[in-house]
Amino acid sequence: MTFKAEYIWIDGTAPTAKLRSKTKIITGTAAGLDTLPIWGFDGSSTNQAEGHASDRVLKPVFTCPDPIRGGDDILVLCEVLDIDMTPHRSNTRAALAEVAGRFAAQEPIFGIEQEYTFFDGTRPLGFPENGFPAPQGGYYCGVGADEIFGRDVVEAHLDNCLKAGLGISGINAEVMPGQWEFQVGPLAPLEVSDQLWVARWLLYRTAEDFGVSATLDPKPVKGDWNGAGAHTNFSTKAMREGYDAIITACESLGEGSKPLDHVKNYGAGIDERLTGLHETAPWDKYTYGVSDRGASVRIPWQVEKDGKGYIEDRRPNANVDPYVVTRLLVDTCCAALEKAGQV
Repeated sequence: MTFKAEYIWIDGTAPTAKLRSKTKIITGTAAGLDTLPIWGFDGSSTNQAEGHASDRVLKPVFTCPDPIRGGDDILVLCEVLDIDMTPHRSNTRAALAEVAGRFAAQEPIFGIEQEYTFFDGTRPLGFPENGFPAPQGGYYCGVGADEIFGRDVVEAHLDNCLKAGLGISGINAEVMPGQWEFQVGPLAPLEVSDQLWVARWLLYRTAEDFGVSATLDPKPVKGDWNGAGAHTNFSTKAMREGYDAIITACESLGEGSKPLDHVKNYGAGIDERLTGLHETAPWDKYTYGVSDRGASVRIPWQVEKDGKGYIEDRRPNANVDPYVVTRLLVDTCCAALEKAGQV
């Protein structure tokens, strides 16, 4: 049997990495991670090497059915290694794997809300050729051709993610025309991050067939328009069982240099989105509160009522690296819970 394996990886473009992929033809039985071969690529073309020493290695870390090609074809997410088989400097997955393993006993899980914006050429989908559409108000979770743009692409992307077996938990139209969201999780740190990257690749690839582009730009339109985030919902076993652990986690994110340590790694252009307006907290101030979408971290009202649950970090940009945001939250919150004896 011969099948196609689309090897996908995250490149070294700064300040925001891009996804790359290429196809390998494999002969044999359908492969699992333990039998898929490593592969190579030209790192000098992906900002991951110089021309005089350009070889880099792709190591498969996650695989799923390819919903676009169908049949026995697969998608293969890879991490990038140097030729000595150590993690490349652009490989942020390796650091998450270490932290996730260290705090695995606390059973951290995540749900990430990925916002994005469709563009038709240089204009957001739904924006007129000249000027602007009606102000924000009716677009969020709206219905009707006068307020909703790109639903056919969104539905196709959702179907592709489900066919791939990804942990997609929902979709909705967002506050600006042409802006949408899908959610991945709840899943463990590595799983949610791997699957979000694959879902992003499927978003770009699906939109390609419709002749539109998708962007994770955190402020795709300047002015009085919402930005695009990746609100990150987080909990541990202790948080899912008691409210004291919820407060400990919230407090830990505001201690010392932690607010800035997190925000500076939550995606390029974060100061343009976290202004204190448009349902955001200022980037340089940390707050948390119940049912407060203007806080850095929100405790859902149901969590306060039930006395257990999860928290939502509202600061990460749409263009955040999920390996980084999950690592930071696990490292900060789980260490604080461990220190407080709330594990």
